[in-house]
Amino acid sequence: MPLKQTFGFLGAGRMATALAGGMAQSDLVKGRQLIASDVVPKALKAFGKATGGKSLKTNSDVLRKADVVIIAVKPHQIINLLSDLASEAKSHHLFISIAAGVTLEQLEESLGGKARVIRVMPNTPALVGEGAAGFARGTHAKAADAKLTQQILEAVGVAVEVPERLINAVTGLSGSGPAYGFQMIEAMSDGAVAAGLPRELATPLAAQTLLGAAKMVLETGEHPGKLKDMVTSPGGTTIEGLHEMEAAGVRDGLMNAVRAATDKAANLG
Repeated sequence: MPLKQTFGFLGAGRMATALAGGMAQSDLVKGRQLIASDVVPKALKAFGKATGGKSLKTNSDVLRKADVVIIAVKPHQIINLLSDLASEAKSHHLFISIAAGVTLEQLEESLGGKARVIRVMPNTPALVGEGAAGFARGTHAKAADAKLTQQILEAVGVAVEVPERLINAVTGLSGSGPAYGFQMIEAMSDGAVAAGLPRELATPLAAQTLLGAAKMVLETGEHPGKLKDMVTSPGGTTIEGLHEMEAAGVRDGLMNAVRAATDKAANLG
């Protein structure tokens, strides 16, 4: 169902443009419902081209026209930015932050303590419509605000609501996780090149293999371990490869990567 609100983006970088573009392409909104401000003219130009949205000169201009305000600036800029805008925040505004490490408490305090705030952790595959996001609602946010946030995020992938204490774990998993996937694709491609396959064939085959594996998990609902066993014949090639992965500590490495990224996200706050 199309949305009627005006959506204002404070910051028009790649993630903001991905979210706005996904909303427009999925017919949630028309381009005229999307507005943005940014200190970088090139970013605003790209935002307008991708979304049909309008550029405004200042953040204050965005607040005056928007119902929903998506905060898409760097984490270290948010507190000062929102403190400057606090007097312009109205009761009809819903604020959605996509910055890592900035807590709901910090966001609410910066906006004067009474604002309706949602904290989101998106990820970069939202740029191609395959994002995985988690979000948590603040003290004053309503169920309708959470529903609206989910609609926005699902325009570019999937989204789940979690308690804020789990947002850092979402950051460590799906927020940072695309980089783990990219490294796996690169490594698998390197292995295939070492085995004689040309690079121009190896990389797309590696990427499609991980894409297909992920799709099987999502569409079958089976445990990944069960799907792994379906591929693993006694005495076959796959068990040899899995044995090498276990010996190299790939499983431990991935588990530790998620935990380390989660801890770092907590420290950012």
